Formats: sequence, C-alpha cells, structure tokens
Amino acid sequence: MASVVNFPGQLPQQTICYAPLSVPTENPSKVSLKNLNIKKKHQRISVNKQFKNQRFNLLKSLAADSDDIPVNQLSAASMIKRLYTCVNEKKLKEIERYISDDCCFEECSFVSPMQGKKEIMQFYQQLTTSMGQNVKFSIEHICEDDEFTTGVDWHLEWKNRHIPFTRGCSFYECSTDGNRLIIKKARVVIESPIKPGGLVLILLKNVTAIFDDFPNFAEWFLTRPYAILQFLMKIYSRLLAPIVDPLISSYIRIWNFMARIFGLALSMLLYISKKYFQ
Repeated sequence: MASVVNFPGQLPQQTICYAPLSVPTENPSKVSLKNLNIKKKHQRISVNKQFKNQRFNLLKSLAADSDDIPVNQLSAASMIKRLYTCVNEKKLKEIERYISDDCCFEECSFVSPMQGKKEIMQFYQQLTTSMGQNVKFSIEHICEDDEFTTGVDWHLEWKNRHIPFTRGCSFYECSTDGNRLIIKKARVVIESPIKPGGLVLILLKNVTAIFDDFPNFAEWFLTRPYAILQFLMKIYSRLLAPIVDPLISSYIRIWNFMARIFGLALSMLLYISKKYFQ
C-alpha cells in the first residue's frame, strides 16, 4: 500500500479534481410560470381594449338617447333612431331640429311628396296625434350606407303587440348644418293591406305592353308620374265626390252607431255578470 511521506517544511499535498463546468439551466417550472405571466399580460391588454370599445359604444348610444347631448359627432343611424324615439314620445320641437328647411319627404301613400319643413311638420303633427297614447314605432333593423345615408325597417305596435299591415321601410339622406346632421330627403314605403298577389305581374305585363306600343306616351308619363293621378283626382272631386262622399259619410255614421250599440250591450253584459255571478 503506497503512502505519502511529508518531509519537514513541506506543505501537505492536496488532490485537485477537475470537474467539467456545467451551464446553469433555468428551472422548467420557472419557465412555465414566465410564459403564463406573458399570456396573462396579453389577456389583460385584450380585455382592456374590449372594455374601451364597449365604453365607447355605450357613450355613443347614451349620446343618441339623451336630450342634453347635441347631435353632432353622431352617425346618421343614431340620429334617425333618436328621431323615431321623438315620434313615439311626441316631441315635435325636437323633431323639427332634424328636418332641413328644403327637405323633400316622399311618403308613397300620398300622391305627391311633401316639400319644406313646414309641410313636413304638419304631417308629423297629424301622425303623432293619430298614434294616440299606445301606438309606437318599433325599429326592426337599421343600417348605414355611409355616414349620410340610412335605411330603417320598422312596424307599429299597440302596447308592445304588433299591429298587422303596418310594416314599412324608410330611407333617409342627411347633410350637415354647421356641426350637426339634418335630413334633406326621406322616402317611406308602407305595407299595403291589399294583397293582389299575381295580379301585380299581370298589371305589370299590360303596362309594359302599353309603353312598348306607345313610346311617346311612356316618355311623357315617366317624366310626370303624378300627372294622371292628379287628373283623376280632379275628375273625382268634380264629378263623383258630390255623390260618393255623402254615401261614405253615411256609411261611417252607421258603423259608428253600430259600434256604440255593441259597446253598450257589452257593458250591460259585464254589469250583469258582476252583479249576479260574484
């Protein structure tokens, strides 16, 4: 067995071990934790963006529904939505703010379009009066072509119940007046209670045949589409109105009388049922 001899004055020998150096590696748990923190950070950024967008949309809707916030900086769709709210609430003064002085309002149920703010406001006054207290406009869809053009699909409701044959579409073209939007042109198409079905195609075929046979008449009619209707209305007012109007008025009076009798009979039945069946 070999032994190490240390002479006097000699330092003891030390054994040196050369171990390979290893590069320190990161703990896998720490790596996964770091990735998790990065993911959470990205999620917080995404949530913040969504919150900001939701807050912007909320402020925009509040601006459209508030009387104190001006209509500038709003889209045409927001303004038209507010217009229907004013109609339901019968705020005629605020409706007048949305109508331009030279506005053209084409309601397809009328013979000729309405021109100017004064005539249009008379229409809105009659409309809100005819609606009573329980009839409201309900918007189904609203869309924008650009910041100045809007289309609305709506119907009428009585105490939140849909009234048949009251669907309609309205199209609005807006312009700017200073720093706010106003309506310069409107077109309203209302559902007809008369459903002719295939008769419309037959009528279209006959009209196009007349146009093809008489092109000069077709060009005259297309340049003045309301001329024939106005001519027929004049004939009716001068020849038929003195005969037809009294008949219609007497017919209406008879139905009013029948409605009162029916209401009286119904009231008597309700009174008898409450008195004898309670």
